[in-house]
Amino acid sequence: MKNVLYLLLLFVLVSCQSSSNLIPVWESYDESKELAENADNPSRRLRYKLIQSKFTDKNDIWKNVAPQLKGFSKADYDRLKPLIYEQDIPTMQASIKSGQLTYEKLTQWYLYRIVQFESNPDRYLNAIISINPKAVKEARQKDKMRSDGQHPIFGMPILLKDNINMEGLPTTAGAVVFADNTTNDAFIVDRIQEKGGIILGKVNLSEWANYLCLGCPNGYSAVGGQTLNAYGRKVFDTGGSSSGSGVSMAANYAAAAVGTETSGSILSPSSKSSLVGLKPTIGLLSRGGIVPISGTLDTPGPMTRSVIDNAILLSAMSGEDPMDAATKGNPKGKTYWPSLEEATLKGKRFGVTADLMKNDLYQKATAQLIAAGAQIIEFEPIEVDFSGFGTLLSADMKIDLPAYIANYGSNKISVKNVADVVNQNRQDSSINIPYGQGRFAGILEVDLSTEELEALKERLNKEGVRYFESAMAKYNLDAVLSVDNRGAGFAAAAKYPCLTLPMGYSEKGEPRGLTFIGRPFTEDQLLKIAYAYEQISKARKAPADFN
Repeated sequence: MKNVLYLLLLFVLVSCQSSSNLIPVWESYDESKELAENADNPSRRLRYKLIQSKFTDKNDIWKNVAPQLKGFSKADYDRLKPLIYEQDIPTMQASIKSGQLTYEKLTQWYLYRIVQFESNPDRYLNAIISINPKAVKEARQKDKMRSDGQHPIFGMPILLKDNINMEGLPTTAGAVVFADNTTNDAFIVDRIQEKGGIILGKVNLSEWANYLCLGCPNGYSAVGGQTLNAYGRKVFDTGGSSSGSGVSMAANYAAAAVGTETSGSILSPSSKSSLVGLKPTIGLLSRGGIVPISGTLDTPGPMTRSVIDNAILLSAMSGEDPMDAATKGNPKGKTYWPSLEEATLKGKRFGVTADLMKNDLYQKATAQLIAAGAQIIEFEPIEVDFSGFGTLLSADMKIDLPAYIANYGSNKISVKNVADVVNQNRQDSSINIPYGQGRFAGILEVDLSTEELEALKERLNKEGVRYFESAMAKYNLDAVLSVDNRGAGFAAAAKYPCLTLPMGYSEKGEPRGLTFIGRPFTEDQLLKIAYAYEQISKARKAPADFN
């Protein structure tokens, strides 16, 4: 009997030890040499003052991972890798249906991968801010609930930019003053979970969605530290503000991620991480429960490694939100993905500009489109009056941030408006604002009447529409072609959707994106165009150091 008890105790001890051994211990280190090496970087965006967060200890994040890896091993990770790494959602669903994979093992695989890379001082990307402690439990429940006809997002682990509310995890927007901002789910999070998606955790971002400091690096937040690019750590910019969504998808940390954009904040990090990023028409997706910059121009959007995954996540998030008037009466209930395989480029008409034709990758992409039957029409963009764009963002945030705090924020947070945040930041500037708060402080200087703000919104919208329609109407274009986030501001003001996807890589290996800009609520057409281009270009390559 004693021998049986001894063996049982030994088994329990070994099991606990093997589980804890899966979680490497993160040890902060002296980064002064790294910072000195980047001090004179030609790109101001790469002149870092901090890389590791002074506020967050990664080991505290991993406490929510360790219990969830019980029963998972390095052998499991290696065995399942071909079924998960760089695979799209339909392929992973097929593996689950065949019995080769389960939602539980899929979720554990991503968690294991996150802690292995994010605890490695030579590989970490500072992508993750928090982990859902119930993710694997939810995955086990999904395994029991499997049936035909479910939405393809069912059981898929999804990462959220940390300005999107989720019950059970704080929504920080990367800011120390929001560290205790515990909330209910954002509207789009409810929609994802309603269809069976699993929220794996929250990812880093440019603090306050890149509306805090002037000329500072993309991807830095006091809570998450400096996000780094998987294709070249400290070599290439991450883009912003959805930097963590971008690098986490490049590194295969989840099936899909959600970003947000006001002007370029999905397009930029998607192109910098060789992803498919969709900035939808304003109002197609709810902004309810998302920390704002501008209620006029903000939108969430999907960031994925493939077009079909983008269509699936877009569909999962859609729905009319009674708390967000912009969603009223807009298209909803579309599936987007089933008709992608019917997509063709034949007869499509795309507008290009002469200045971008100097880009070798853009030239190659247009040649591929022509070879597939598309028509390319070169045009000269007209001049428009875009003055006051920054004033619009500041005026909106001055109104919309207090409204978010009142309607969606936690009563635990002490700040109520922009002025409170500015004052709080000054109390410990070395942690809170190492790059200053030039943009945030500038918000306080904006003073527009309601009439003046509405007039500014109307003028910028008309100018944005005129910028595109002068060519789109004249030449009967299906879309205008751009590179990365070029033209994002015009598209934002016009409220036109944009979709970027991998176009190739520079001589140094930096990813570049081909961007399609269309008319409002033409997301289904943009996705079909992008899918057809994806099939002929096959441009995406996974980052070499994250295989």
